[in-house]
Order: sequence, then C-alpha cells, then structure tokens
Amino acid sequence: MKIVVAYSGGLDTSVLLQWLKQTYSAEIVAFCADVGQEEELDGLEPKALSTGASKCYIDDLREEFARDFIFPMIQAGAIYEGQYFLGTSIARPLIAKRMVEIARAEGADAVAHGATGKGNDQVRFELTAAALAPELQVIAPWRQERFRQQFPGRAEMIAFAEANKIPVQASAKKSYSMDRNLLHISFESGILEDPWFDASAPEVRDMYVLSVSPEEAPDKAEYVELAFEKGICTAIKYDGIDALLASMKYPGQPVFNPEGYAVLSPLWVMKVLNKLGGKHGIGRVDMVENRFVGMKSRGVYETPGGAILLFGHRQVESITMDREVMHLRDALIPKYAELVYNGFWFSPDRYALQALVDESQKNVTGVVRLKLYKGNLITAGRKSPLSLYNPHIATMEADPTQAYNQTDATGFIALNALRLKVAARVHGKA
Repeated sequence: MKIVVAYSGGLDTSVLLQWLKQTYSAEIVAFCADVGQEEELDGLEPKALSTGASKCYIDDLREEFARDFIFPMIQAGAIYEGQYFLGTSIARPLIAKRMVEIARAEGADAVAHGATGKGNDQVRFELTAAALAPELQVIAPWRQERFRQQFPGRAEMIAFAEANKIPVQASAKKSYSMDRNLLHISFESGILEDPWFDASAPEVRDMYVLSVSPEEAPDKAEYVELAFEKGICTAIKYDGIDALLASMKYPGQPVFNPEGYAVLSPLWVMKVLNKLGGKHGIGRVDMVENRFVGMKSRGVYETPGGAILLFGHRQVESITMDREVMHLRDALIPKYAELVYNGFWFSPDRYALQALVDESQKNVTGVVRLKLYKGNLITAGRKSPLSLYNPHIATMEADPTQAYNQTDATGFIALNALRLKVAARVHGKA
C-alpha cells in the first residue's frame, strides 16, 4: 500500500507518518505545500526521509495560492461571520488538490492528513478529495479510536518519537497553536480557549508574528495606492517601494508602469501588503466563530495584507459597480464565505457563485489611495476611468447636465408609499 501524507515536520505529523507506515505496512510519500510558511519549511525533506518517508515533495504553491484562491475570494468580498478573512480555510483546498495530484502521479492508494476530528480542516481536506479524486481512500488517524488510545497526549507522542528515532525537537508545548500561510496566521487553543482572555494584552504581544500592536505602530500615517483591473490588484504605489522590495529580496528589478506603480504578481502584492499592513498593526481579528462541525471556537488572526486588499477592493467597487449588481453580489457574500469555510471550494455551487462574481468584476478597474495608521484603514481617495460617480448629477448645486429632475421624486415617493398607506389604514388602529 502507498499513502501520501500531508506533512509539516512537527511532532504530530512526524508521529503520524511513522504510525501509518507501521499500522498499514505502507510506503509513505510525504507532501508539504509551501503556501507561505516561511522558515517553518527549513530542513523538512531530510527530516521526512529520516522519519520513514520514501520520498518528500515540497511544492512552492504560493503564486497559485494568491492567484487562483485568494484573489477570486477577494473579488467575492468574502468574509466569514463578518470578521474572519478565511486564511486557513482557503489554503486547505489548494493543499488537498496538490496532494491528490501527487497521489495519482505516484500511483498511491490513499491520502492521509493529521486534522483532528473536532475541527474544520478534516472536512476541507476530504471534501476536496471527494470532488477531485473520489477513487482515493482518505485516512484520518485522529478519527480512529486506536490512534487516540495510543496517543492520548503529547507525552505519549514524544515517547513514540524517541522509541522510533524520529528526529523531532520535543520542546515545551506553546500555550497556543498557530497556522501560517501567505494570507494570515491563526492562533487558537491553550490560553486562547478562554473567551475572556485578552489577546491584545502586553504580556502576549510576543505571540504575534506578522504585525505590531496598534499601540506600537508608527505615530505617522503612511499612504499606499492600489491599482485594480477587473477586481484584481495588479500594481502598488508606495513611497519607498524600491527599497521595500529590495529588503524583501524581490527577484530582479521591479517593473513600473507609466503612472509610477510597481506592477506585481499576486504573490508579491500579498507580500508587500503584508509588510505594510503589519508595520501599522492592520488586520488583527479576535473572534468566536461557528465551526462547521457544530461547536463554537475562539480564534485570533493576523491578516494585514488581506485586510488592506479587501478594504481597497471595496472602495474601487463603490465607484464602478452598478447598484443592483453590487447588492446582488453582497447578498451572496455570506453564502460564498460559508462555502469556503466549510470546505466546498470545488463544489458546483461555488463555481456558480464564482461565475456571477467574475461577471460583476468586469468593470472594477481603478485606483484607491489608503492611509494606514495604528490599526486603521482610512480611504484617502479613489478614481477610475469607468467610474459611475458623476459629480454634476450628485451635486447639491444646480445640475448642468439636467439629468435629474427633483420634481420627479414626488411621483417616485408616492408610488413607493402606496403600500405603506394601505397597510396603515387597514392595521393602523390595531
């Protein structure tokens, strides 16, 4: 039997890899998707091979992640329960997609993951596998009683690792868990399980990775301009962007358009906005959310670049989208976000919604100027060659275009008031 395992190199997945090899007498192929974990990927391949894997794939999926997953979700304006930018949720279908592609290429019989039986990730991984490779078996050890009995806690995992010479640094467990990718970092469990615990307190400032606290952000605001084409951010103007890109080891020389905007790929749009947003304490979220499996869960998130991108995208939409198209799309945001959160990225209903979103974005082209200041995003201007905003019509002064006759509003109001008057006459006394 051959199994492809989603592998991160930590204690849990290292133990999982060896346990699967022993329990199923299987050949194990380890797979790690680079979706922006940064230094977490260091030394992963030799670690996987010494743990018992016959092969280890480490695939750089960051550009695909930004282009085909994050950006379409931003176009949809998707945010879960009014707060969550869906950072973990949107990464899982890409990871699972690549995992089943490797399983097919390797002729594997099954794929396996280390998601627990209480969380959302198990659903996201397995619904993606069901949609893309229904013939593959999916193994979820945490849902097997024999696995839970063997490993009721971290101490048993450490003992198993030592007995099997698994190269894992068994340090003291953090008082929370974290998951990182290009869009965000999430923190949960441990001290965060108490919803009254203040995750913004000075004593836990070291927990955060991508952003400073608003109190520690610069006292001077900074401006950034985002250029959008059909709802996609394609270029950024920022005072000092050359130095910023150089400090981030941008490959080659950046290309600037005639207006002075650095033309960037989706990956680099995210990297730049993460850096700028993090500097100013943008994009921190602390919420109690409703998991798909039925329980509530408290999570703390850092999404600096995603917060800027979503906010800026909305400002360009505000001057370019037809009112009814915007309202129709907006009415579908909770459904779209729910599909992403619950793992239905590769479902026919998400594809259908995406078709409507894509159509709604065809005129969302323009520029937004944003002020970043101590955790706040402030609109400092927006413009578009396709703007539907007409200052001559909107003005409170005399309209030189004579496009709007205020007298016409009398009949408009009378027609809309008719049903209210009828109801009031029938029910008014009651």
